[in-house]
Amino acid sequence: MLKKIFLLFLLFAFHIAAQEKILIYMDLDQSDHLKAYGVTFHALTQGLKADWLLNYRGGSFLIDYTDNIAVECRIENVSFDPVNASQAADIYAFCQSEDNNMDVVRLEKAPKIAVYVPPGFAPWDDAVTLALEYAKVPYDKIWNDEILRGDLSKYDWIHLHHEDFTGQYGKFYASFSNAQWYIDQQIMYEQNAKKNGYKKVSEMMRDVALTIKNFVGGGGFLFAMCSATDSYDIALSAHNIDICAPMYDGDAADPNAQSKLDFSNSLAFTDFTLEMNPYVYEYSDIDIQPLEVGSAENDYFTLFEFSAKYDPVPTMLTQDHANIIHGFMGQTTMFRKKLIKPSVIILAERQGTEQVKYIHGSFGRGTFTFYAGHDPEDYQHAVGDPPTDLSLYKNSPGYRLILNNVLFPAAKKKKQKT
Repeated sequence: MLKKIFLLFLLFAFHIAAQEKILIYMDLDQSDHLKAYGVTFHALTQGLKADWLLNYRGGSFLIDYTDNIAVECRIENVSFDPVNASQAADIYAFCQSEDNNMDVVRLEKAPKIAVYVPPGFAPWDDAVTLALEYAKVPYDKIWNDEILRGDLSKYDWIHLHHEDFTGQYGKFYASFSNAQWYIDQQIMYEQNAKKNGYKKVSEMMRDVALTIKNFVGGGGFLFAMCSATDSYDIALSAHNIDICAPMYDGDAADPNAQSKLDFSNSLAFTDFTLEMNPYVYEYSDIDIQPLEVGSAENDYFTLFEFSAKYDPVPTMLTQDHANIIHGFMGQTTMFRKKLIKPSVIILAERQGTEQVKYIHGSFGRGTFTFYAGHDPEDYQHAVGDPPTDLSLYKNSPGYRLILNNVLFPAAKKKKQKT
């Protein structure tokens, strides 16, 4: 009899323990916001249940309790609270109450992540790679060869390195045409184009851009920053149009290139005007110029607030412990609002201006998110600058927006309410 009672007690204790959760809160009390995403990602890879508590304490995570996850939180200095079944039920009820702009989104499966980068790139040259490395989120590096041979089908999410998809090598010609790194880069791209059967780099980049677009249309998730945002859309709009000057591809650009652009091919931008001067460090008028931005001291952008229950996707992408965030420059610093397609959702802008920082949209069965600027914690990153040490910026609200996009594909798709 005593043995039976003891076994029942063990079963009851196991049942209670199985319902225990770890609350990783994401408000100002969190010691390392960026590592928190990594812990949550790792929990998904272990088959654990994880819920994203939208707008609850800064967009917190509630994860099935295991000793391994608790130990990982302690090792990574991620703040958390263990909660029992009753406390968890109260949190769920509070988030799902119609009185609160909150909701619960189940995270189901860790996405397979690819980062598009050229061979030999330095991780500190790209904010997304820095974030993935710091949070210890696994990813694969892919480039043109892998994309053109169809390897994107292996992945759920791709980030575009600060790339120039127009084949103009970042339009660095005026400043760096004699620099060895620029010369080496051009040689590498030209050799890669030849290897893949193209006469011009721009033609190869066109097909790379189209392949990525097809990946999105088939249900993939695309995230891009800096020049990989507008140059990508320009490449799509300029399909089969030569927009490259002789120093980039050996022959003159089409003098009627502007009038031949097809904006129906682009994802995010429309009616923009190309910058055809090869000596000007700009692709088009999509980008906001430094003089328009003004002083760094006054450069802040504001996240929009969305309905967690009716607009869960933009709500996920804007989860943060701050809604006003210091801006940062890049080859593409911000987007001009009037050139953004009406179907695209503006996630963050500089209030009272035409300057947009962060956008999201759908294409086919997939989505794309563009985040302007180069490095959220390096205001005016220049070629050759030292890497950003994210251990000094572990609570960066700007970097959190990047990692929102990393977890977003794990979310269970839910029907919109009517």
